[in-house]
Amino acid sequence: MMRRLGRRSRIVVAFASLLALSVTGGVSADTKLRVVVIVPFDGTALDREEQWMGEGVAQILALALAQHPAFVQVERGRLRAAGRPDAWTEALVVQAARAVRADAALFGRIERRGSDVAVLPQLVELKPSGPDIVNLEPVTAPAGELFGRLATLPLTYARALRVSLTDAEAARIEKAARPTRVARAFELFARGQTAAMRGDQESNEAAVDLLARAIEVDPSFVVAQYTLGVVHSALGNRWKAASHFRASMQLDPAYPEPAKAHGDLYLSQPRRLFDQAVEAYSKAIELRPFYADAYVGLGDAKAAKSDVDGAIAAYQKALVYNPVNPRVHMSLGKIYYGEKGLYYEAVNAYKRAIDLDPHSVDARMGLGEVYEEKGLYKEATEEYRRVIEIDGKHTGAMYNLALVYEKVDPRAAITQWERYIELASPLATEKDWVDVARQHLRKLKSQVKD
Repeated sequence: MMRRLGRRSRIVVAFASLLALSVTGGVSADTKLRVVVIVPFDGTALDREEQWMGEGVAQILALALAQHPAFVQVERGRLRAAGRPDAWTEALVVQAARAVRADAALFGRIERRGSDVAVLPQLVELKPSGPDIVNLEPVTAPAGELFGRLATLPLTYARALRVSLTDAEAARIEKAARPTRVARAFELFARGQTAAMRGDQESNEAAVDLLARAIEVDPSFVVAQYTLGVVHSALGNRWKAASHFRASMQLDPAYPEPAKAHGDLYLSQPRRLFDQAVEAYSKAIELRPFYADAYVGLGDAKAAKSDVDGAIAAYQKALVYNPVNPRVHMSLGKIYYGEKGLYYEAVNAYKRAIDLDPHSVDARMGLGEVYEEKGLYKEATEEYRRVIEIDGKHTGAMYNLALVYEKVDPRAAITQWERYIELASPLATEKDWVDVARQHLRKLKSQVKD
């Protein structure tokens, strides 16, 4: 049998209703979204112990611009094609921004000028005529005062991108650009973020240490508390993660990120705490009505509860606030095919998700399953192979690929089943699937021998 990717309960959706996305609640009809990429500033001209400042500037911009609905930030993890460059040059920034369909990229350089440090911000807008790179006003200050001075930099970028701001919006952005007033705490936070971006076990453990030290230096550092919870969650430490999310919420009840993170924890719990997840996501949205990722989580949670209208509304809102979110398009692909039997719409939705994020293994798995069920074995094979290229230990893709080979090339299927069994046998979660795979393998070998 095919290994199914989906985890949602059945929900029924009208195709026409998903196309009729209304712009409501938090984003006015005349607000133009700016899809932006924010990368670390080039700090290679600084001494090694000061190069963390490049990540620090990027964090300030990201925290601040998250406060306004006009800015749709592309997750750094989607810039995989660029690798982890020591310096984000103009050419690399333009390439990365194009790859993720961004409208603009925020980047720059940091250098020493005598006893001062100078931040040289740059903006590239991707226009039909080509990339337009603009140098913005430098920010120069002694090293100890620099990050206090940078609180106005996000406003400079907003003006350069022609985003009109009310006084209240400008004040909110500037406040978020000062996550701590203790320079040493911010340095440890930026170093911790740099480590966490690498994503492996050792780097996450290093990030835990750095973020914990940042909190020791400034116990009121809300963002550091929340980020430490995120890293613990990545390490599988659910209770520690929840503890830090609660701590950040207690420090600042108006900060929505930990509420959304609590929803993620509830949704992924073995007991699947759907009601609690809905409550947490709803709280995050109450605090930030244009929080696209919280709407996605809310849609997942309500779908799991078979709340049809609620799930549809949440996914619609997610697309209003972030139309380039590959996860939402992937979800729609599942709905179109699994619930409505809309083959072409499902394929288009999955392809849109893959276009936005070529490394989305979930979207490629979904597309492969649609092709397989329709008897398009060549196309299904290509998608499963791409998943394995991206993640060589993806047991689901290896299993499904073996099933496809059974229909077109029994000898290739034998080889693929053997590869799957070798990879999956040590995994307790794969035991039942491995037993089925061995049955397929014995049957195939008998047929080929005969």
